[in-house]
Amino acid sequence: QVQLVESGGGLVQAGGSLRLSCATSGRTFNIVDMGWFRQGPGKEREFVSAIRWIGGSTYYADSVKGRFTISRDNAKNTLYLQMNSLKPEDTAVYYCAARQRVTPSEIETMSAYDAWGQGTQVTVSS
Repeated sequence: QVQLVESGGGLVQAGGSLRLSCATSGRTFNIVDMGWFRQGPGKEREFVSAIRWIGGSTYYADSVKGRFTISRDNAKNTLYLQMNSLKPEDTAVYYCAARQRVTPSEIETMSAYDAWGQGTQVTVSS
């Protein structure tokens, strides 16, 4: 199994930036894809962005396209999410997730992932 630990969350003013990190450990050689999801107050968890661990193809929710950038450092086994031009509606707990087996589930869906971090809080003030 792979273990995931997020960091980098915090309080930022609207228009500001944050970079989230997700450190992986354990059986990292099993990782197929990784993603970021978020859950805002009173909302369901939603897809934010994902990346193919091999190849690096990226995917974004329409709400963050052009503002957020996902990347990974395979040597450090770390996933990143650079968040720019933050808005109050970006306020949420952000979770990283890993898929360790190829399944029919689409990369944007929660069911595609079988390992989750504990989450990191991002709060954007207006």
